[in-house]
Amino acid sequence: MVKGPGLYTEIGKKARDLLYKDYQTDHKFTLTTFSPTGVTITSSGTKKGEFLAADVNTQLKNKNITTDIKVDTSSNLFTTITVDEPAPGLKTIFSFKVPDQRSGKVEVQYLHEYAAVSSSVGLTVNPTVNFSGVIGTNVASLGTDLSFDTKSGDFIKCNAGVSLSKVDLIASLTLNNKGDSLNASYYHIVNPLTAVGAEVSHSFSSNENTITVGAQHSLDPLTTLKARVNNAGKASALVQHEWRPKSFFTVSGEVDTKAIEKTAKVGLALALKS
Repeated sequence: MVKGPGLYTEIGKKARDLLYKDYQTDHKFTLTTFSPTGVTITSSGTKKGEFLAADVNTQLKNKNITTDIKVDTSSNLFTTITVDEPAPGLKTIFSFKVPDQRSGKVEVQYLHEYAAVSSSVGLTVNPTVNFSGVIGTNVASLGTDLSFDTKSGDFIKCNAGVSLSKVDLIASLTLNNKGDSLNASYYHIVNPLTAVGAEVSHSFSSNENTITVGAQHSLDPLTTLKARVNNAGKASALVQHEWRPKSFFTVSGEVDTKAIEKTAKVGLALALKS
């Protein structure tokens, strides 16, 4: 694995994961099984109010080629073929969805010690072309993320970001939505058991700010506690327990502190691997 700045999606990821990952107000169940032949089957179901969505994903690995085939309850068939390192640092990804004939896409990723590039193009007559690039190291990096609509001749996405990392902290700053919003995030490891994070977003068009702060603490090697609150008064917390290797039970809740009389939202997630 090349140690470098990482792809553009890595900018601010640690803070995003601390503040948003695993929080939910739905009920979700996931079961993953492994066969001796190397086939992995993952079945999942999510209950959102009265709506139930489910899908089954089958993953097959053959040397450096991974094929994922997923079918959901809406009769959609998703296929992704990933070729890992046909050349050093290179990864190619081909994906499409049936019955959507315009969903085909080819993506190429390249990781270098001082750079990372990802580019994708849709397999249509007038495709959308995506490009992201990062230069720097795993300590300091600068990158951009662009999407160009060849039909209209316009850029539909234009983002830029910078990231600074030390052993115990990561800070990032990104300019999104064609320069309309500015996002700053901070992730800090307080000690081996505790980490804190914060994210501040400012919209220039609406002149509104969004502030979210959170913390994560390991109660023991198998149990993690997380909490967050934002300036809109929404407070959330979760407890996640690994009750067997790679199998997790998560309980999360959210309350509106500005309308405390409202019923708190509670989410449950069970992920089993056998």
